[in-house]
Amino acid sequence: MSNNVTLIGNLVEDPELRFTPSGVPMARLRFAVNRRWRDQSGEWQEDTSFFGGTVWREQAETVAESLQKGTRVIVTGRLEQRSWETPEGEKRSVVEVAIDEVGPSLRWATATITRTARSGGGDFGGSSAPPPGPVARNDYGPDEAPF
Repeated sequence: MSNNVTLIGNLVEDPELRFTPSGVPMARLRFAVNRRWRDQSGEWQEDTSFFGGTVWREQAETVAESLQKGTRVIVTGRLEQRSWETPEGEKRSVVEVAIDEVGPSLRWATATITRTARSGGGDFGGSSAPPPGPVARNDYGPDEAPF
């Protein structure tokens, strides 16, 4: 069973770039997805949902350099639920997006694409190194909690 999602929305704050204790880059994104429709009486209705997600490694650094608050983005990834208990003993949970890909939407904007060099040598065209695979959300050590 797959839970892949594609969401289109606007960043509500600049991407937050951090590094795990072992030095792995990660960027937290928060974005709003708006939905607008006409109800049965013909009146416009609007609803906004807010989502958060994390990108890892080189993509995290590129996202932090390239995107800012207000940018309309297209995000693909998987929904994941995370649960924890507060110091007061209250149980909490949140659904987040484990982001595989993110980029600017070109519906109402233009973009200039600049390819970045991949670590491990090679370029986008003829590298003999395998492309990096998706990074699991739990790809951090036991002492390295996400935000």
